[in-house]
Amino acid sequence: MKRSIAKIYLIGMLAGWGIFSSGCVKGLLDQAPTVDLELTNFWKTESDATLGIMGTYSDMRALFDRDYLMDGHGEYVRVRGSAVSSTDLRLGDAYQGSGGIYDPTGYADKWDKMYRYLYGGINRCNWVIDNVNLLMGKEGISTENMERILGEARLLRGMCYFKLISMWGDVPYISKTVTSNDEVANLTRMPIGQVKDSIMEDFAYAFEKLPLQSPEIGRASKPAALAFRGKLQLYWACWNNFGWPELEGFVPDAAAAMAAYTAAAADFRSVINDFGLTLFRNGEPGEIDELGKAEKLPNYFYLFLPVANGNPEMIMSFPHGGTGTNQGEELMRDVAGRSHEGSQGWVMPRYEIADRYQSTVTGDFVTPLIPMNPTDVPGARTAPNSAVNPQSYLNRDYRMKSSIMWDYEMSIGMISLKSTGWCPFIYKTWNAAVTIDGVKYTSYNTDGNNSGYVFRKFLRNYAGQGRSDGDYAWPVMRLADVFLMYAEATNEVSGPQADAIALVNKVRHRGNLPPLSAAKTASKETFFATIEQERIVELLGEGQRGFDLRRWRALERVWGPPGGAGLWRRDTHGANQQRYYQNTPERTYQQNYIFRIPPGERDRNPNLTQNTPWL
Repeated sequence: MKRSIAKIYLIGMLAGWGIFSSGCVKGLLDQAPTVDLELTNFWKTESDATLGIMGTYSDMRALFDRDYLMDGHGEYVRVRGSAVSSTDLRLGDAYQGSGGIYDPTGYADKWDKMYRYLYGGINRCNWVIDNVNLLMGKEGISTENMERILGEARLLRGMCYFKLISMWGDVPYISKTVTSNDEVANLTRMPIGQVKDSIMEDFAYAFEKLPLQSPEIGRASKPAALAFRGKLQLYWACWNNFGWPELEGFVPDAAAAMAAYTAAAADFRSVINDFGLTLFRNGEPGEIDELGKAEKLPNYFYLFLPVANGNPEMIMSFPHGGTGTNQGEELMRDVAGRSHEGSQGWVMPRYEIADRYQSTVTGDFVTPLIPMNPTDVPGARTAPNSAVNPQSYLNRDYRMKSSIMWDYEMSIGMISLKSTGWCPFIYKTWNAAVTIDGVKYTSYNTDGNNSGYVFRKFLRNYAGQGRSDGDYAWPVMRLADVFLMYAEATNEVSGPQADAIALVNKVRHRGNLPPLSAAKTASKETFFATIEQERIVELLGEGQRGFDLRRWRALERVWGPPGGAGLWRRDTHGANQQRYYQNTPERTYQQNYIFRIPPGERDRNPNLTQNTPWL
């Protein structure tokens, strides 16, 4: 099933793209013009302001809607090669860089374009804010509507700055429209605490002025502003709790950390309790098919299809236009293989994620899978716990079947917008004639795969749309994430609390897992491990893991200490594929915790200092 984007939003988005996105900024000191001749008669009416904010949403989308690529910075998702085309104009090139930007290490000097485009987004927001303020109080202009638009623009601006400080720490702060390079040519980096305070002001204003609910899919409401304010507080708490030694001048403060955890918990508690929000399909697991079949898939799978657009779980999302709009999302192109509209399979689950899915019987981890090559090991397909034995995946968290496919799992093939029928995934058996239970199939062509698993999450199970024509509204804030962030914040303040445990159990219930055992909530440490486990499986492929590892300072815990042996990433056949952090010096770890200020920006502005690990 598919649902169209609300017409009012789509019209604004397309019109905004055509009028306002004539060019994306190429650098912090090369801002897009905001006084073009065709705009001299703009900003006269209330509809102009509405169109202006719609175009801003359209531009902002390209800074957030492919964050799933950033999951490659963690240990459970592989993003192969250069996953973004250098000619992909729709994206504005924000995610494009040189090779290796999506690996678990060596990535933090490859995001110069994101830095620049985030400032382009900020300039766009400032342009709306400045012009809407000029409209305020004029005859025929609704103050309430203008304040709503200001709230939206300030929320989006805050989101851009939040991403900037999460990656680069101290950054220049610009609060008005830039029309000349001279205005920013000598800016210095503002300390992260001051930028954080300004973001908090934006989120607070947005919370005050936005509506309780938005009738249009994709336009922000109060819960979005509150959830982002809570997330900012949580990150601030983590930086003060775990430290950020790579950010020169930042001094962790235990009291500030505790205050921020407390404030974050209060914001998240309000989001959870005060707005009538619910998990998709009430968090019920739904139906699940037998192993090797996919006619009945759990509700979690449908959370990542357009049928979920506008659902209360999606606290904030960026809609896409679908077929014929040049506004489609690229999810299927990136996660699927060639058998699905010629998709390219840039993004895939790593072998190691499978062992994170727990038993629906015990609610705990199962015996680790054993990689076996069926060509070399007789009986590998039936051996207990074999990674290539489909029975090894029986009675697992429903989110497993919803998220990944292993050998002999089915999906619907699609070519030329038509279904080609069921298509079995069999690792290293690409596009081949196979017979299963007496039925002939052509196997799934995922020839770039090197783990033995492919994503089902984000993969449409119906034909009729091209690989780049999806109309899914990408979530940048989900209620399940808020549940888990609330549990994390309260756990840091007071240890495991009954309401937090209940919320984690709600997230687990959508996987048909039993409630947590007492051992999982016995202490602050064990409950944190439980929360981390749920974040890994619930948010897989949504761009959260790399940010979690950095804010928790967990790279050494995951990959081993500097100078160590590192870790191999394997496949289901037992072959070593990539080895990360082998003999890696401490300096590289430091560089992975903080991103490089783009040298090009420093060349243009001598007042921009560099982050210490990159000197």
